[in-house]
Amino acid sequence: MSENKIIGFYKKRFIFFGISIAIMVIGIIFTLINGVTLDIQFKGGALLKYTYTGEMDEDKAASIATDQLNRPVTAQLTSDLATGEKKLVLNIAGEYGVDAADQKNFDNALKSAFPDSQLQLSESQMVEKYFGDKFLRNGIIALVLSTVLVLGYVWIRFNFMGGLSAGVMAVVALVHDVLVVFFTCVIFKLPIGDNFVAVALSIIGYSINDTIVIYDRIRENAKLYQGYTVDQISDLSISQSMMRSINTNVSVMISVSLVYFIAAAHSIESIQSFALPMAIGSISGCYSTICIAGPLWVMWKKRKGDVILFKEKEPEKARVKSNYKY
Repeated sequence: MSENKIIGFYKKRFIFFGISIAIMVIGIIFTLINGVTLDIQFKGGALLKYTYTGEMDEDKAASIATDQLNRPVTAQLTSDLATGEKKLVLNIAGEYGVDAADQKNFDNALKSAFPDSQLQLSESQMVEKYFGDKFLRNGIIALVLSTVLVLGYVWIRFNFMGGLSAGVMAVVALVHDVLVVFFTCVIFKLPIGDNFVAVALSIIGYSINDTIVIYDRIRENAKLYQGYTVDQISDLSISQSMMRSINTNVSVMISVSLVYFIAAAHSIESIQSFALPMAIGSISGCYSTICIAGPLWVMWKKRKGDVILFKEKEPEKARVKSNYKY
């Protein structure tokens, strides 16, 4: 076993755990400060977007919408960096959409208040509260079901490692990554909607793929280096697989980041709310696989007293364990 290729992930585990805990604490603080914004797909309501020219007072526009529709309304001004097109975005709260008559009356009132702005309705979304609740429930079910299936697969596939322990630690890494994606949305004030579910499921796929690669390497090395302790085998296996995980996830991060910048330049909010969490989540997936899942699994095995995975059957072929150093 070559010394210079091994990184002591288990020995440095508390540094990695501390980094993750710090990220979670920062995320919780921002959640308390910013709150959680649900997209209309999950909460119901309406979203209206108007193009305009010149100047626009979003507070006045929100006030007009509130008076006309008798519902809480928030307004935001955005602009397309590429074309310079300006948009007024109105988020109308409530358990139902806006019917055609109310929308027409509001449209006339808004254009009367800003006659020189050339307001034109460019996009509208209406979601009933019932469907919003259903979408939210189905999204949560999808995340929970994928996590349970991952646990079951790893439990069966890697029974030699103590399948339950391997599966649980893989799930801990997945939960870590989903929380990072969630806190990214909170910190950057991105609404939690169907894009969040899509990103979370994608990150779960990337993360569990990397974890399974490392677990496979642990199985191979445990047979090859019989008599070595679980932390030695784990550190060697992670070190051998590390560059593969880093290269894969950095490639994803770079490509998705380019998509985000292009979407930001053209004010395509739906793509931005997918690309930014995906870019950050891909890095988190790589980090949790390398620095969290493996060391946690080793801690579990050591706590149970399973220090060596395979006993040496042929002592004359055993390696010299004193050569292993961090």
